[in-house]
Amino acid sequence: MASVHRYKRLENSLVRKIKNLVAALGRWVVSVVRHIFGVAGRRYTVMLVPHSEKKVYNLHVSIFSLCCMALVMVGIVGAFFWYGSVYHNTQGALQDKDGKLKDAQASLDQLRDEISGLFRVTRSFEAALSGTLSTLGFERSVSDAEQASYQGDMSSFFNVQENSIGTLKEVNDIQRLAGYLAQAEEPLREIGSVLDTQSALLTDIPSMWPIKGGIGHTSMFFGQNENPFSGQWYIHKGIDLSTYRQGDAIIATANGQVVTVDYDNGFGNYVVIKHKHGFYTRYAHLLSARVQKGQWVQQGETIGYIGNTGLSTGPHLHYEVHIGSDVVDPLKYLNIRSSLARSAGNPAGR
Repeated sequence: MASVHRYKRLENSLVRKIKNLVAALGRWVVSVVRHIFGVAGRRYTVMLVPHSEKKVYNLHVSIFSLCCMALVMVGIVGAFFWYGSVYHNTQGALQDKDGKLKDAQASLDQLRDEISGLFRVTRSFEAALSGTLSTLGFERSVSDAEQASYQGDMSSFFNVQENSIGTLKEVNDIQRLAGYLAQAEEPLREIGSVLDTQSALLTDIPSMWPIKGGIGHTSMFFGQNENPFSGQWYIHKGIDLSTYRQGDAIIATANGQVVTVDYDNGFGNYVVIKHKHGFYTRYAHLLSARVQKGQWVQQGETIGYIGNTGLSTGPHLHYEVHIGSDVVDPLKYLNIRSSLARSAGNPAGR
């Protein structure tokens, strides 16, 4: 029990000391506040004495008002510097935006130039497409807008009108161009179909140059010629093609089946191939043949090599084309590919 009373007394003593300390602290704070307000409330007189004999002006101020004025001045100066910093940053941002705007304007001008060039190319494309379709026998209706394009104004070609809500004219131009290209898709597919058909046909008729790589030249043409051995005029039933050397590859000029691989004193080593549509081709004076009788060959496949066998004045290929029992000029069929290429605007060689 004695220990409990002792702890109780210590607790009460500690509480009293804390209360006394808090009370003393409160009195000190109150006295400091009173002192501050007392000092701040003191009034001072500021006398403005002119150098003349005029009336003296007295200004009665207190420390509190002076502090308020000082705070106001500090606020004004701080606001000035803050607004100055904001203005400087804003000006820098505006200059940066102005630079980006100029770059965007330059890019837009370049885009407009590119679009103008695209329109010119489109006009050429439309003319070429119309010509190709006409050549192939396709009819294509031309709209009023397209007819207007030939009057020299590309904007009338696309029937462009300014948008009242501010849409760029170039956007309308591109939309019109996209629509035109979409309409051109079907004619191009038709052309592709025709070309596929023609390509299949060209592989079945002797239309490829018989020397691999398209090399060589015609040393004797089809028809009436002077015989190099007898000096007499005779009908040359094919064409002679020369590269001035032996060993150059000879290819099949069309798909077909080898029907003859033989040798005689006139043609030397020769090969005869049967093709569709009644065509036969003969390749003579070969150094050697690479095919056998009955073998199927594809257009462009090597069947032998240029030689000087048989009755020949030098290394060359004697090439004939037969339709049934008739002999025809091979050049008429060798020129088919070039004619088709020229009609499509592509001046290809043999």
